Amino acid sequence: QVQLVESGGGLVQPGGSLRLSCAASGSISVFNVMAWYRQAPGKQREFVAGVTTGGSTNYVDSVKGRFTISRDNAKNTVYLRMNSLIPEDTAVYYCNALRIQPIVGSVDYWGQGTQVTVSA
Repeated sequence: QVQLVESGGGLVQPGGSLRLSCAASGSISVFNVMAWYRQAPGKQREFVAGVTTGGSTNYVDSVKGRFTISRDNAKNTVYLRMNSLIPEDTAVYYCNALRIQPIVGSVDYWGQGTQVTVSA
């Protein structure tokens, strides 16, 4: 069982910044993709950002230019730097780890989430 623990959420004013962290219980090098998702009350969970083992990144259009995902393999940690925050960013943010295994089947894991609230 792989454990993912998110931290860094909190209350921030519009235009402010936060950095979320996702600490894994083991090496994140075994995961092809580390990603962040978010879910606002009454809404579907949506993909926010992802980073591959090779360093390629992808973002949902609404956060492009504002959010940056990165991974530190030495610390077994994935980060999400969020700048220029707006109220629409308010949600519970979840860390996700995906390991692609073509023959035996892929597996993924989720953290418990951390609350981000953007409000004056």
